[in-house]
Amino acid sequence: MLTILFWVFSVLMLASAAAVVLFRNPVNSAMSLVLSFLALAALFVTLDAYFIGVIQVLVYAGAVMVLFLFIIMLLDLKAETRRKLNIAALAGGLAVLGGFVVLITQVIKSLPSASDKFPALARTGYSDTYDVGMALFSNFNLPFQIIGVLLLVATVGVVILSRRSLR
Repeated sequence: MLTILFWVFSVLMLASAAAVVLFRNPVNSAMSLVLSFLALAALFVTLDAYFIGVIQVLVYAGAVMVLFLFIIMLLDLKAETRRKLNIAALAGGLAVLGGFVVLITQVIKSLPSASDKFPALARTGYSDTYDVGMALFSNFNLPFQIIGVLLLVATVGVVILSRRSLR
């Protein structure tokens, strides 16, 4: 049953990620991104990473997407107009995509460990929250702080941009 759910959420996530790129309206693209984030959170839950799934919903599908939608509404972006299809560019893009898929399948088939089953996850006496917290604050403390500063600068930038547009 978990395998079926994993594949359903994987296909849903890939389809909604493709819709982010294919939709012409930025609001529709943002909503497709929310669906992609939710499907990714469901994938984490099927892999028994409950804490990361919840954080995915709270942080990305919640806070980050609210910020994206705020910026889209603030800038008043219009839907992109349709252009004439360039057959040469489409053919070139499909050729590159086909070559990429062939190359990836050859690399995966050439790896001897690609057909092996994954070993069982090591179970610690701690929870996911403890493991993630220890990894963040011991191994990745500096990148965690840098991301916090970048988010602060982005928030200040959005406030400054919104104040200028109100004058």
